[in-house]
Amino acid sequence: MSWTVKKKYKDLLDREDGYVKKLWGNSLNICLAYPNRYRTGMDSLGFQTVYRLLNQHPSVLCERAFLPDPGDEGFFVPGTLPLFSLESQKPLRDFDIIAFSISFENDYPNILKMLDMARINLLSDARNESDPIIIGGGICVTMNPEPLADFFDLFLIGEAEEILPEFLSNLLRTRKANDTKNDNLRMLQKNVPGAYVPALYKVSYGVDGPIEKMTPREASLPSKIRKQWAQDIQAFSTETVISSPDTDFGTIFLTEVSRGCSRGCRFCAAGYLFRPGRFRKRENLEKSIIRGLETGKKIGLLGTAVSDHPELIDICRYILSRQGKIGTGSFRLDQLTPTLLELLKEGGVETLALAPEAGSQRLRDLIRKGIQDGDITRGAINLLENGFLHVRLYFMIGLPTETADDIEAIIELIKRLSQLSLPTTGPREKRFKRITVSINQFIPKAGTPFQWYPLENIQAIKKKIQKIAGAFRGQGNIKVLADPPKRNYLQSLLATGDRRVGKILLALHLQGGSWPKAMKEAPFPPDFFVYRRRDTTETLPWDFIDTGVPKTLLIREFKAAQQFSTEKNC
Repeated sequence: MSWTVKKKYKDLLDREDGYVKKLWGNSLNICLAYPNRYRTGMDSLGFQTVYRLLNQHPSVLCERAFLPDPGDEGFFVPGTLPLFSLESQKPLRDFDIIAFSISFENDYPNILKMLDMARINLLSDARNESDPIIIGGGICVTMNPEPLADFFDLFLIGEAEEILPEFLSNLLRTRKANDTKNDNLRMLQKNVPGAYVPALYKVSYGVDGPIEKMTPREASLPSKIRKQWAQDIQAFSTETVISSPDTDFGTIFLTEVSRGCSRGCRFCAAGYLFRPGRFRKRENLEKSIIRGLETGKKIGLLGTAVSDHPELIDICRYILSRQGKIGTGSFRLDQLTPTLLELLKEGGVETLALAPEAGSQRLRDLIRKGIQDGDITRGAINLLENGFLHVRLYFMIGLPTETADDIEAIIELIKRLSQLSLPTTGPREKRFKRITVSINQFIPKAGTPFQWYPLENIQAIKKKIQKIAGAFRGQGNIKVLADPPKRNYLQSLLATGDRRVGKILLALHLQGGSWPKAMKEAPFPPDFFVYRRRDTTETLPWDFIDTGVPKTLLIREFKAAQQFSTEKNC
């Protein structure tokens, strides 16, 4: 019954702190949608940031919507209740705009599901003037929006703090002129840097499959869409806006300390897409930290390169000086100084996440990780000396040129760390009590030097996971975790596909979520996007996006990685 789910949403709001409730009137009404469950969406700092930016505008009303929990999806089937917003419980189709914040490719099917639940036509060219404008933003869109092109009216490419003010200003101005939706979209494409209306661009394909060219349908439109990025992150804070006990980070106040990274790991989308590396100054972060501590929460330090922050020691000391606790993500092994570890320990951190990425030095050099074997050993010793007996290790498998020896090197590295011990004054040596090993398959990402590499075969990856997990079966202090390789295939398809992949997404939705059935209806072999090594001379689906990183640099890094191939090392 509808009142059941409506009461559930009201109860969620009652447990929140920080949400905004505006009265409906003549405002531009935007529903900010996250294509996953409430618990996942509200843990996204990017989602919360956009919510704050929109509601700060005096002429904008912004509410939220999420994919309903599995037990609630039945309330929104055709003929029943249409999907509604969290704050006012108004149907999504009553909003002027539905804006999706998109962080993960595997959430793409949920976008179609939510539009269907909202009783909105899935295909943009099937909608009329009375339908909301459907826009998308987030890191996935900034990398490659093309698999979603058939379903969206507009994409915003880049960082929200930079692009949203210009977008809202232009849209509110033309809205007063009572232009048609298509007129508004054309105006936004011309006047808003970072705006991309896929219907205004034509894609043609060569006889052998790759894109032949992508051209604007009008001469006045830009041929390249330039990613927007915030040049001065000192001018604003990026922090928790709404806290709720119904999320995994309910006891943590997140504050972004850095954005981008200058390390240049060749596989890393975040490192290339959020370039250049930017660090917030300590004095600016202190204001955010005070706001977090006033809520009584642990301070979660967030960023692409937190451990590279030049003032990290002082930031941690400031939190501790105010009797605060510290939360962290992963750290570089070569940054684990005794002073930093002592502060993290005092701040309540019990488990540190570290990312060697590869077991062999050859592969670490190939991906440009910048970590040596000595760094790993010294980092582990520093952890034990400072009382960190639980550690989480991140490794990638399926990296370019990977061999059986490289898999053995992962196993040997884990064994070496598990056997590492320090003498103590007591009867027992100091060892790691628990090592959690997270195995992740390398997935090529747009805008990185490794965008030309293919994904490794599912069956080969299964065998590698089994080999690593089997090496530690029965050892209670070592736990090996890995995603099903099938999910990685789908992620790769959605990350590196072009507009033709949208047909597969639509078939998937119409087939009730059955990927095997959807693949049979694919107008083009999915393996073409996943298992084919791309040529550096071909036009890639995302080449129309100017990320600020020259393609020549990516090609140079791609070719530089070849010197670490097994053939040249033999």
